[in-house]
Amino acid sequence: MDLKIRDVAELLSVSETTIRRWLEDGKIPAYRLHHQIRFSCTEVQEWVMRNRLGDIAHFSTDMENKELQEPKAPENSKFGFKESVLPKTNSGGSKQFSLYRAIHKGGVLYHVPGANKEQLIQGAMKKIAGNLNIDADVISELLLDREALQSTGLNNGVAIPHTRDFLLNAHFDSVTVVFPEKPLMYDSLDGKPVDILFFLFACNDKRHLHLLAKIAHLCSSFEALQFLKGKPNRQMLLEYVKTWESAFQQPREAFAE
Repeated sequence: MDLKIRDVAELLSVSETTIRRWLEDGKIPAYRLHHQIRFSCTEVQEWVMRNRLGDIAHFSTDMENKELQEPKAPENSKFGFKESVLPKTNSGGSKQFSLYRAIHKGGVLYHVPGANKEQLIQGAMKKIAGNLNIDADVISELLLDREALQSTGLNNGVAIPHTRDFLLNAHFDSVTVVFPEKPLMYDSLDGKPVDILFFLFACNDKRHLHLLAKIAHLCSSFEALQFLKGKPNRQMLLEYVKTWESAFQQPREAFAE
């Protein structure tokens, strides 16, 4: 699927200027079609995971190299969101509450058992599959194939299990937040065990990419990570994500393709 600069900017929740800067620096894969820059959706998805989503969250963070510290309380924010941790994306529209809707569909699982990555994925899928009308064993195998190709473990105890080729035969996306019974080693970038997982299933490639990037933004926020590590109940989690997404604003672009 061919994507334009504005498509990638919207899906990754960054500005077109950021995409152009990544292109100039050779950071993101692209090609030319009839003298215009285009992107492969599949290649961008692989690039996102290959970089463990670190460049996607365009605000700065040094959480990878130091212990979490108590942040200063920001003003006028119910959940403590800072302006710097809010991604720049469309205000309104179908993507504004895409993560909220996906989690609303997928739900939250607590104390999922598993002595290793394989057992955890298989155990979680036994609970997730029925809600999505998919075969738990088949999808578990696809998820594990993806892990064998490249771990979906990111930084700070977060992983996003997903498949390369499977798409939901539906008109909705699903993200199930899973809190394992105990933290597990997951071949993450920072070598730390994982204790928060987002099982992602989308109905098309573009929405898959968009949700990947949105989860990256959320989990690059100090405040969001602190909240998630408290294992909030489903209602609290949904309210948090909805409030977080409602704060998005799209800056005017200096350039147009």
